[in-house]
Amino acid sequence: MTRSTPRSRGEELLLARISAAAGRARLGRRLATHMATAYRARTRNGPFRPVRWLPPLAGYGRYRATRASPNARLDLYEHGMTVALKGRIHVVRYDTTSVFRHRTRSRGSSPAGAALLHTLTDVERKRLVLHGGPEGGDARDWEHAIQRAVTRAQLPGALAALHRGERVSFGDVWLSRAHIGAGERCTPWARVQRIGTAEGFLVLTIDGAQHRWGPAMPRIPNLFVFWALVERCRTDGTH
Repeated sequence: MTRSTPRSRGEELLLARISAAAGRARLGRRLATHMATAYRARTRNGPFRPVRWLPPLAGYGRYRATRASPNARLDLYEHGMTVALKGRIHVVRYDTTSVFRHRTRSRGSSPAGAALLHTLTDVERKRLVLHGGPEGGDARDWEHAIQRAVTRAQLPGALAALHRGERVSFGDVWLSRAHIGAGERCTPWARVQRIGTAEGFLVLTIDGAQHRWGPAMPRIPNLFVFWALVERCRTDGTH
């Protein structure tokens, strides 16, 4: 973020608070600053639910989002990020966060105008929602940066766990060197001919037949890490 005018006293105090929070969490060097639309997610008993301004989940149909202007400052660091929202500084570490992604669009918009909601857990296990749509600031830059950083932080440990013979779980979906599973159901990698998505669900082609696998995609955390791990499993012979 570039500046053409001096910072105000309030901006200086905010930056000091952000820097202090990042220092306590040992996030390393600041790399970039972005503006975004952010919300605190409200959760209920049971599975993950999106933020308050979305309608209730009904088979993960189309979401309708309220248009909003950027209201939060994101500071991206080497090992995590801070989100300054409504006077509070939230800290997210890339090696421990869970990121859920939900595609949404405003009423009357086309699929091409759909945006992504990113729900991240902070170090206190509270959920923050970042809006990646046209109203979400320079969303493309921070979306890609967060995805790369979380993958870089979590993929090596996941691969090491596989090589130790452990399961790596992404919510209800899990992987091992020998199998891919969802809950108590599993199948050997050798029988999986293709893995992809259809109608918002993970779909496996097993022995020539397609099978819906696990929960809807928005309920699978760190989906980009999952895909990177699947790619390694299928191409590097880890299974």
